[in-house]
Amino acid sequence: MKKLIYLSIILLGISSCMKDEIPVSKHSPGDTTTNQIELGIDYRYQAYYDFGSNSFVKQHEKTEWDLGFESGTSGWHIVLNTSKAMGIAEFPIADFASTTDTTGSQWRYDVNSGNLDSTAIRNWQNGNSFYLIDRGYSYDGIHQGFRKLRILTVDGNEYEIGYSDLDGSNQQSVIIEKDLDFNFTFFSFETNSIVGIQPPKEDWDIVFGQYTHLFDPTFPYLVTGVLSNRNGVEVTEVFDLPFDEIEFADVSNYTFSQNIDVIGYDWKTFTGGNYLTNAEQSYIVKTTEGAYYKIHFIDFYNQMGDKGNPTFEVKSL
Repeated sequence: MKKLIYLSIILLGISSCMKDEIPVSKHSPGDTTTNQIELGIDYRYQAYYDFGSNSFVKQHEKTEWDLGFESGTSGWHIVLNTSKAMGIAEFPIADFASTTDTTGSQWRYDVNSGNLDSTAIRNWQNGNSFYLIDRGYSYDGIHQGFRKLRILTVDGNEYEIGYSDLDGSNQQSVIIEKDLDFNFTFFSFETNSIVGIQPPKEDWDIVFGQYTHLFDPTFPYLVTGVLSNRNGVEVTEVFDLPFDEIEFADVSNYTFSQNIDVIGYDWKTFTGGNYLTNAEQSYIVKTTEGAYYKIHFIDFYNQMGDKGNPTFEVKSL
C-alpha cells in the first residue's frame, strides 16, 4: 500500500512540473488572388508590391532619380538607375577639369543580378577617379544628358559628392544622408536633391518596371520585368510543377537566391508583335517577413489591349 502511495506522489509531482502542451495549428494556405498593375504603354512607372498585404504600396515615374546610395552604417556602394539605361565611364581624377566630352569613354553598367560588389562605379574609395555619368533616357526616349561626378567621402551617417555639367559648369556639392529604414538614399541630378523613391525596406517585396539587362558586358538592353527587394527576399523558379500544385511542402525541394532578378523579364516572350506570358513558369518568393508565396503571370495587357499591364496570380503557401 505504501508503495502505491509513493508511486502516486511521484506521478503527481512529475505531472505538476510538465507544461501544458500547446497545440500546433495546421498550416493553412491562403486563397489565390489576381492582381494587375499599370506601368504604362511607355513603361514610365515603377511599382512596389507587398505580398503580406497583397497591395502595391508605392509607385513613381522611373525618371525621378539617378543614383542610389547604400544605407547601413558601413554602406558605401552606389547604384545607377538601371530603368533609364544609365552608364558610367571612369577617368583619372587629374583629368576632371579637362574632360569636356565623351571621347574615350568606356561605359560600364550595373549587373542585373543586383550584386553590390559588381556595380558600375565599383570601389571608388581610393579617390583616384571621377566618373562620367550617362543619365540614360526618359520613358519617351529623350536623352537625359551627362554629369561629371566626384565621390568625396562616406561615413556611418552620410556621403559627400561633387558634380558638374560636362563642360564644367553648374558645379554642385551635396551631402547625402543615410536612412537605415531604407535600402538606399536616392538622388536626382535634375532637382539637385534627395528624393523619396522606394518604400521602407520592410514594407515591400518586389518591384515592377524596367531595368537594364546585360546580354554581355557591352550590350545593355532595357527590359520590363520584376526585381526583388535586397532586404532578405529570396526567390526560386519552379518549372516542374503547375502553379495550382505548388504547396508549402515543396519549398524545401528548391534552392532560393537573393539575386534581385530571379523573376526578371523572361516570364513573357515577344512573338509576332505581341507579348505572350508563360503561365507554366512559376516562382516561390520568401518575403521580408519570412513567409512563402507562389506567383505566376497570366497576361501583359489590360482589357483595352494596352501593353505594360502585368497581370499575375499569387497565393500564400
